[in-house]
Amino acid sequence: MKIRLSIFMRGCAIAMIGFGVFTGTAAAQAAGPPEEQLGWKLGAQAWSFKEFTFFEAVDKTKALGLGYIEAFPGQRIENGSDAKFLHTMDADTRQKVADKLKSAGVKLAAYGVVGGSNEAEWRQIFEFAKSLGISSISSEPKPEEMDLMEALCEEYGVNLAVHNHPKPSFYWSPDTFLDAVKGRSKRIGACVDDGHWLRSGLDPLECLRKLEGRVISLHFKDITSGAEPHDVPWGTGSCNVYGLLAELKRQEFKGLFSIEYEYNWLESMPEIQQSVDYYRLVATALAEKGYKPLFQSNLKNAVCSKDSWSYEDGVLAAKGGGDIWTKEQYGDFVLDLEFRCESETNSGVFLRCTDTVEWLQTSIEVQILQPEAANTRENCGGIFDCLAPAKRLVKAPGEWNRYVIIAKGSRILVFLNGEQATDMNLDLWTEAHKNPDGTANKFNTAYKDMARTGFVGFQYHGMPVQFRNMKIKPLDAAE
Repeated sequence: MKIRLSIFMRGCAIAMIGFGVFTGTAAAQAAGPPEEQLGWKLGAQAWSFKEFTFFEAVDKTKALGLGYIEAFPGQRIENGSDAKFLHTMDADTRQKVADKLKSAGVKLAAYGVVGGSNEAEWRQIFEFAKSLGISSISSEPKPEEMDLMEALCEEYGVNLAVHNHPKPSFYWSPDTFLDAVKGRSKRIGACVDDGHWLRSGLDPLECLRKLEGRVISLHFKDITSGAEPHDVPWGTGSCNVYGLLAELKRQEFKGLFSIEYEYNWLESMPEIQQSVDYYRLVATALAEKGYKPLFQSNLKNAVCSKDSWSYEDGVLAAKGGGDIWTKEQYGDFVLDLEFRCESETNSGVFLRCTDTVEWLQTSIEVQILQPEAANTRENCGGIFDCLAPAKRLVKAPGEWNRYVIIAKGSRILVFLNGEQATDMNLDLWTEAHKNPDGTANKFNTAYKDMARTGFVGFQYHGMPVQFRNMKIKPLDAAE
């Protein structure tokens, strides 16, 4: 029950955070959105706004702070007209579409899901794409059409991204897709829909790994589990959004993410904005630019008792005698580190501490604990005594674990070993000694009133613990 409640609170935290367009310093904004550091483009699939016109979809895309859109065939172009967005549209209508996109500052990056019944129709689709500067066509061609697809891709310089609809569609499994494109031009790749994989009973992360080197674009989403799954803001469902994004970084993917939000059709903008903000926080964490070592190898930028910690061969190890702290204070940041436990290890990562002597009452602790606790709010990956992790993610004793912790304003995001463990909105903790679900905690200060700037530290709790690959990225300077 407590684990289920923690997941519920995580969803409440996300739903109640005051999400807005991802912003940072003027320099950060001038440098462009964080995903561009990774070679990624974030846009909207106009299908998310299928109840509106294409021109309204363009305006909504711009309002989300996005610079790309993927069109789908059949959407009415504008109010007061019966013209539809189709590859058969006449030259005047194409020009109106081009003018609208230019005035909005939104690029038409993809088109689909679309297909032809013969070579003439396919050729018309490719010609249309080239005329509007569309880089890829999302489609589900038959295997026997692949020779033609390959020829048209090369002739027009336009990519074909093969889409996976849920089972029993032909390409529901990545294995079927890989068989169809084996030995073919890399201009034929996958238009990945991770939500459809989950709906088909597949593990999206495993599927994505199979497609390494073949992903051209994505219809990206996060969905609930259960009998009738539906879209939810990214990071609140069952698709392991962080793990998918980290895997795409590992694969050195460069390309388009189309937000395809198929729920709450008429009022989905706040939920899509939450997805954009989450994606950009994760992209910021994954991008290498802006990180610096948390501690110098000689520990000159650390505060700790003499001989209480050693830093040898890249490993920081507790030797006894107290905690270790940064000399510098941090407000909004990404902290990336690895830690290793023994069978009974109990430790923690302290955030925004204002008093390193009275740390319990003046910091936020991301728990490190090897054994499983009776109080789930004390388990590894949780915020100590406040919020339990979504599930148990810590590895066996002696294995290295990885934390990526994002602190931004009232939000604390914790990723453990490639999955989201905790998403906390501090502003929901409005009373001292009380969690939002009514359970008690140890803290004299309501967490909404905790300092938003302070020292970072590691806890020595009398048991062995080691850290390595510790780096931090201040967000006010590196977004």
